Amino acid sequence: MDERPTLNNPDDDPRLWLEGVEDPRATAFADRETQRTLADFGDRVFEQDRDALAAIFDRDDRLPLANRRGGLLYNLWQDRDHPRGLWRRTTLNSYRSARPDWELLLDLDALAASESEDWVWQHAAAAPGTSMRVLIGLSRGGSDACVLREFDTAEKAFVEGGFHLPEAKQSASWLDKDSLLVASALGEGQSTSSGYARAIRLWQRGQDIAQAKTVFTVPENHMLAFAWIDRTASPTRVIYGDQRAFFEAEAHLGDAEGPQRPIPIPKDCWWLVRNDHVVIKPRTEWSVAGHNYPADTVLAGQFGDLLANSFKPVVLFKPGLRRTLKGMFWAGDRLFLSILDELVPKFQAYRPTAKGWLRTDPEAMPRHRVVDVWRVDLRAEETNGDVFVSAQDPVTPPSLFYIAEGRPPERLKRASASFDATGLQVSHHEAQALDRERIPYLQIGPRNARGDAPTLMYGYGGFGHAQMPSYNSAVGKLWLERGGTYVLAQIRGGGEFGSPWHHAGIREHKARSHDDFAAVAGDLVERGLTRPGRIAAEGGSNGGLLIANMLTRYPERFGALFCTIPLIDMRRYSKLLAGASWIAEYGDPDLPEDWAFLQHVSAYHALSAGKPRPPILIATTRRDDRVHPGHARKMFAKLRDLGHDAWLYEPVAGGHGYGKDSRERAAFIALGYRFLRQKIGWME
Repeated sequence: MDERPTLNNPDDDPRLWLEGVEDPRATAFADRETQRTLADFGDRVFEQDRDALAAIFDRDDRLPLANRRGGLLYNLWQDRDHPRGLWRRTTLNSYRSARPDWELLLDLDALAASESEDWVWQHAAAAPGTSMRVLIGLSRGGSDACVLREFDTAEKAFVEGGFHLPEAKQSASWLDKDSLLVASALGEGQSTSSGYARAIRLWQRGQDIAQAKTVFTVPENHMLAFAWIDRTASPTRVIYGDQRAFFEAEAHLGDAEGPQRPIPIPKDCWWLVRNDHVVIKPRTEWSVAGHNYPADTVLAGQFGDLLANSFKPVVLFKPGLRRTLKGMFWAGDRLFLSILDELVPKFQAYRPTAKGWLRTDPEAMPRHRVVDVWRVDLRAEETNGDVFVSAQDPVTPPSLFYIAEGRPPERLKRASASFDATGLQVSHHEAQALDRERIPYLQIGPRNARGDAPTLMYGYGGFGHAQMPSYNSAVGKLWLERGGTYVLAQIRGGGEFGSPWHHAGIREHKARSHDDFAAVAGDLVERGLTRPGRIAAEGGSNGGLLIANMLTRYPERFGALFCTIPLIDMRRYSKLLAGASWIAEYGDPDLPEDWAFLQHVSAYHALSAGKPRPPILIATTRRDDRVHPGHARKMFAKLRDLGHDAWLYEPVAGGHGYGKDSRERAAFIALGYRFLRQKIGWME
């Protein structure tokens, strides 16, 4: 048994060879173990589940979410016949109908076939004004890196000799129809240690990208450089950003030639500007104009005053203990605020006037557990104030509403049910953490579930992301419909209660986030719902780190684990792909004072022989260029070396997700749930 690396000798790692993403020896290992997993769990039940889930993902009555540009609504649609997708557009009036008249712009499946490439849609950025040109981002297999290609929506074809950049982690903003500001990691010395763009280049039509003028650069050890263009002001503003770390950026005001002056806002804030109005939400306390404002306060004022260091803000929103801002955006001349108050969605709107900021709350919103609002128009300079609203809850499929100011909500679309929710009950509960904090969780399952209920837990707890109880077709079809119970744990590290809730679960407190999840598992048993051997748990990415720590720190509380696209090796994570960008969340393992706490959540190092562990399926994708697949490979290999019940699944495509199309995503999920059900003794 080889227990290396260990906490006492963390750098003696005999499995570094598995970090070679495309190394033949490493890929042969991953392919062999994937086939072994499929041989044991890819049975008839798995195939039926996969096919049923793929059919749900491809249903015709899914909500065709869209954004408006130039008066037309654009949508990417994937289904069984078009797994990669159709990029299309229609009018708002047609969109209102049950069967809109879509105009096809680009068939991704036909493109991939004609070019023999594994193309996956990433994004489209439209040129300003009335131009019909867009920059389309296409990735190979779903990776974050993409190629950029200019497309003419009038001709419905890529522009011969137009803007075209080879594969890299990159984006571009149009200055005008013949020039771009490009943030690209393409080229020697152009990437940061996180693998993102280090510089902004001014790229003119017909010019070689290597000859494009560099107008802004950030240090190599910073996260990335970015630029965005504000056309709500005249003249047009260019905002340059030095993203020093995940939650810290410096902003500069400039023009096409580069930054001209810093914008005096907190480095950790979230801010919006429109015309001469600016709105700022700091993540930590901010002192300005002789006042101290708590974290998550929303402050508004004049952008010119901010630049002149005479900013006198107006408070639009005050956070509470369990009341926080979830989102904000401009729609027309109204600022929309999305609020979570004890996890209940609420909304406010404000309009700046000569007499101050007038509160003009949005029209009556649907009453559901999850309500999301966004503006119809993608470009801020085009918005007329119209908004889309989606509403759903764990047992109610999503509906899409359209709201024009002064009019009642108009329901445009409603998805049909994808699973039988008869007899299901949704209830709120709280577990008590080790430090006596109340940890909320949502339970969905049969009303009479008691004692031995097959229970699936999910958690994330990172980067300030709030986990909300939306309608989950996969959970519903493969777990709830069969009589199981599902639990969503809203643990610290997330954003359910704002920045304080997030800060309570990062860096030296990351273990606390994991303790919270274990506390919820313990509460399920204490309440008499189930027993540890019948509890399965799933988590991905940062949630994969969570699941790996359940394996090493709380193995007695779970019957089986599904660990997906995970971080696990916290000694080397900052050296692998985009890992350095997450140091603000986890800490820097190269600093002894940070490794002192990081080692306690590095499951790869903490794993040892001799202690019983629940069975675990670790799943990743080879094209994940965000979280390195080496994390999954190495953890699995160590588990097997130590004789634990472990399995690996590594499909080639998928990026930092479960697949590039419906069938791949369905297979990923169905395999995981098949594994969990079998390992907790819940057999069909």
